[in-house]
Amino acid sequence: MGTNAEDRVYVERTLALIKPDALHSARDIEDVILHSGFTIVQKRKVQLSPEQCSDFYANQYGKPTFSSLTTFMSSGPTLAYTLSRENAISHWKFIMGPTSFAKAREIQPESLRAKYGTSDLQNAVHGSESFTDAEREIKFIFPNTVIEPFPSKEKTEEYLSKRVNPTLLMGLTELCKQKPADPCMWLADWLIANNPNQPQIMW
Repeated sequence: MGTNAEDRVYVERTLALIKPDALHSARDIEDVILHSGFTIVQKRKVQLSPEQCSDFYANQYGKPTFSSLTTFMSSGPTLAYTLSRENAISHWKFIMGPTSFAKAREIQPESLRAKYGTSDLQNAVHGSESFTDAEREIKFIFPNTVIEPFPSKEKTEEYLSKRVNPTLLMGLTELCKQKPADPCMWLADWLIANNPNQPQIMW
């Protein structure tokens, strides 16, 4: 059976921040991150200036809460993470819970904002809203990051089927014929010598 486009699962990266108000609970929040299937690709403790916070939250410029948000976010250190997993952006948003602290406690009491937030402003954590936001925010906090799209599960399986499995099968077949004393080293050497992506040396 084919897989519908909407059913496909993609590995993504997202930016996660533990805000100054929740820094004392960082270890507990990080445990939730790891137990939720995320890989922590990068981690950094940062102290953002008011100007940097204004740039980071530029998409909220003009909102009544903008000034208090930038003041709060620059009031103390912040822990920043690049997180990776399947559907990382939407999954991290779900774990965080609603932006509104009161709503989080009402409809999603196990969410991070319900557990560790104390107000709509001091709501413990931040996460990227979209892929575009994630790319911008990760590069803002981790400027040397090179973000490359992860292949989908289907693309990975297709690549293995076409490029890896045939060569590996040939190697394993030859391994059974040769029966070397050290099969692992023999197979490693055979794969290097028979790499289909490497031109054959004629002389």
